[in-house]
Amino acid sequence: MQNRDKLFAAPIQNLGDWTFDEKVAEVFPDMIQRSVPGYSTIISMIGMLAKRFTKANSTVYDLGCSLGAVTLSIRRNIQVNNCKIIAVDNSPAMVERCKRHLTLFRSDIDVAVYEADIRDIKITNASMVVLNFTLQFLPPKDRQQLLNSIYQGLIPGGILVLSEKFSFADKQINPLLFEMHLDFKRANGYSELEISQKRSMLENVMLTDTIDIHKQRIQQAGFTHIDTWFQCVNFGSLIAIK
Repeated sequence: MQNRDKLFAAPIQNLGDWTFDEKVAEVFPDMIQRSVPGYSTIISMIGMLAKRFTKANSTVYDLGCSLGAVTLSIRRNIQVNNCKIIAVDNSPAMVERCKRHLTLFRSDIDVAVYEADIRDIKITNASMVVLNFTLQFLPPKDRQQLLNSIYQGLIPGGILVLSEKFSFADKQINPLLFEMHLDFKRANGYSELEISQKRSMLENVMLTDTIDIHKQRIQQAGFTHIDTWFQCVNFGSLIAIK
């Protein structure tokens, strides 16, 4: 039974900026299901992509792994020999719980979980790299360099999966999809207080881009095969193949 997210149900005097601390890690599965439209579908489909793209004697990187949902989905779907997974997160609370979570499910596939800044990870011999709602938490000035290093570390035919919350250039579409996302959270039981407190904590930490900006960055990194494969309201995911 997952813990219910009630972190922001009461007024908080000094909100500060968002951090992925022990309290967030404890309720994260409930929080993400109730906050991100299409999250479960993205997780299961990443597993299907892993079945197609993972290669023998290669490495898969889950950058910003949180509690390991993507890693588990990939691990269940790898059907080749000697393919290992490297899962990375900079939150000690997330890493500890991710390790614990992975031990609950038996597998012969090697997974290494590291507490580190994803910008410091050397990508090599990768058949698949996943950034599942991770890039949006990096400073915009660091995003291109990370994508460049991912492209360089992928083997030919390797895939990048980039899931993000999007903003939109159109002045009518952007507020519409923003409000629809709020409706989604209200429908999942979040109060106006919870929604506004969480939003004010995230506004300096999570800086979103348009789909076009994401595609431009991915193209600049060197990819030529790029497109959106999933979108629900203002959340979605892109794939790029080397």
